[in-house]
Amino acid sequence: MKILFDQGTPEPLRKQLPPHTIATAYELGWGRLRNGDLLTAAEADGFEIFITPDTNLKYQQNLRARKIAVVVLLSTSWPKIRQRVPAIAAAVQAVGAGGYVEVAV
Repeated sequence: MKILFDQGTPEPLRKQLPPHTIATAYELGWGRLRNGDLLTAAEADGFEIFITPDTNLKYQQNLRARKIAVVVLLSTSWPKIRQRVPAIAAAVQAVGAGGYVEVAV
């Protein structure tokens, strides 16, 4: 799967989610894009999953109309997230297009 990390998603998580193709919004020059524009750009570029710590996204966007799925991490702390990698990987596998899931960290 092609996964996009939002700003605030810890970079070390990338190595914990093989064999997925992962890029960050920053790497792609999308650091200034906000929610709707960022999701639209991600969908246009073929991303299937968007991982973010932004818990407000579900209130700001109509995610059901999207092709991209959203996985929300309820923390940005890498030590905490590292302990929940299996749950994050399971969420990535389970969520479908237009889906939304929060992973407690």
